[in-house]
Amino acid sequence: MKNEIEIISEHSCFGGKVGFYRHASRVNNCNMQFSVYVPPQAKQGSVPVVTFLSGLTCTEETFMIKSGAQRIAAELGIMLVTPDTSPRGDAVPDDPNAEYDFGLGAGFYLNATESPWSQHFHMYDYVTKELQDAVFGMFPGDQDRQGITGHSMGGHGALTVGMKNPDIYQSISAFAPICSPMNCPWGQKAFSNYLGKDESTWAQYDATQVVRSLGKPPAHRILVDQGMSDQWLERELHPHLFESACEESGVPLELRRHEGYDHGYYFISTFMEDHLRFHADIMLAR
Repeated sequence: MKNEIEIISEHSCFGGKVGFYRHASRVNNCNMQFSVYVPPQAKQGSVPVVTFLSGLTCTEETFMIKSGAQRIAAELGIMLVTPDTSPRGDAVPDDPNAEYDFGLGAGFYLNATESPWSQHFHMYDYVTKELQDAVFGMFPGDQDRQGITGHSMGGHGALTVGMKNPDIYQSISAFAPICSPMNCPWGQKAFSNYLGKDESTWAQYDATQVVRSLGKPPAHRILVDQGMSDQWLERELHPHLFESACEESGVPLELRRHEGYDHGYYFISTFMEDHLRFHADIMLAR
């Protein structure tokens, strides 16, 4: 694997550029891919950055293709970054039953400690360290003005990564996040395999538990949108648990519930503009 960033493809978009890239990841011990939208304002100087963490089965392409975010990002002058959802490659282990909710495409934005996953699955360190180095080493983003958002598994990632790293991310939002992985089948499967059977080690990656352990609340409110016709709402997502934990901990949360919307990208694209303007209001005020 080479150390430099390889350009896979680049495409003009709303006066800016969408690009797809590959580089060698030390923490994941494989090649990783990510995507960046650079808005036209970057020609004049560094711009704020919003990182989007995608959900189960998605790749670095999904958000850029389906979200419709580039038009508003171009208007606001925001760079968009989205990584792949897991390590990949012939040497990277996958779910032995070839199911969608674990292994490839299901990194859960944590650092695995159990074999064989611990050799490759360190998406938490990848997002907070290596992706940071790659993006700000190659693109004109302002490292002091960053927001993070995501969907489903990526919403879980955005909440936990954002709350645990206030020195990196000033603004946090999520679409239909898995709010308490310790209490749902998706999370229990992932955590027991990646982290082991000791559930005390799981809390560091559970947003509902993380919010209870914060030394001080985030500087700005967290924005979460949830569709009420979401097929995974009752079984997997549990936003009410996160809502209660925020209330108990004095963490400002705006949880918006939307009748008729499901779990997919029609829902995300509907409210994407709201989220980008939410992040812009915080980052552009700095």
